[in-house]
Amino acid sequence: MVTSTSTSTGRNRGRGRAAALRGARTAAALALLASGALVLGAGGPQESSTATGTPRQVPLAAQQERAGQSEQSGQADCDLYRSVPASSEDGPAVKAIKAKRSLVVGIDLNSYRWGSRNPNTGQVEGFDIDLARAIGTAIMGDPEKVVLKAVPTADRIKFIQEGRVDIIVRTMSITCERLEQVSFSRPYFTTSQRVLVPRSSPAKTMDEALNGATACAASGSSAEEELKTRPVKQLITVQNHLDCLVLMQLGKIDATMTDDGLAASQAAQDQTVRVLDGEVRPGVMGIAMLKNSTDLTARVNQVLNDYYNGGSWRRAYDTWLKPYLLDDADRHWPTPR
Repeated sequence: MVTSTSTSTGRNRGRGRAAALRGARTAAALALLASGALVLGAGGPQESSTATGTPRQVPLAAQQERAGQSEQSGQADCDLYRSVPASSEDGPAVKAIKAKRSLVVGIDLNSYRWGSRNPNTGQVEGFDIDLARAIGTAIMGDPEKVVLKAVPTADRIKFIQEGRVDIIVRTMSITCERLEQVSFSRPYFTTSQRVLVPRSSPAKTMDEALNGATACAASGSSAEEELKTRPVKQLITVQNHLDCLVLMQLGKIDATMTDDGLAASQAAQDQTVRVLDGEVRPGVMGIAMLKNSTDLTARVNQVLNDYYNGGSWRRAYDTWLKPYLLDDADRHWPTPR
């Protein structure tokens, strides 16, 4: 059975954060955090590593050229809130998943409070993990048929298109460009881009932190697209956003840009960094799947509606995110337009 572990408190929380931080630093020193595949079922957890790339440095001229091309793409008017109507019916895509007797959900194992392994229990836990398990169990009718598979930030769309996962529940922002490549559920979380800096940094604003800085973002992320428009000295991209935290700990970068929820989780994990005031690129997160899997998208939308209306979404928010985001849950639940 797939189980969820409640958040640690007191001494266990302190030990968990320290252990998680030591683990991240060790992984970075060896290989900048390799990704793994995690199966949670009757046979217990199994993890296998996959190769990941090294940080990629993008010259400023190339960043600005790509940003200009992106702005001219003509996709700025897409509706990020639009998805297929919710339905509890099983169509061809859902029936095919049930026939193979497992729903493979792409997740993150590197995001504290969203998706990571508890060093005290060995369990994978977080806001997105609770949601992934709820969706998988609702569709399959059996938590033992839910497979959680770690997916690097940069490979989320590729994993869907290659059939390596059925859905992605991994802090994935809905964008016009991504809507051309995959299908998205209705939004389940509002977000924006924030900047983290070392506590020793004199920067007080986002502009001060980024101008002439060596900045880091996850490859293929909304943060990377935003940094391409900024006058940074150097843009470094990594497979997973937590690699940016490691590079900051090592003194290799000046600033990191990531989603506000992920920024808060990094600041909670490592109190030597802080989140600056100011945000850009307001957006929404959704669950991604194959573009032609209309019935699967409808099924996921029904589960999301039930998950929110039944109170599970708010309970997950209060457990995992409220202590660090410090604002009302309703601000982060997207109301359909």
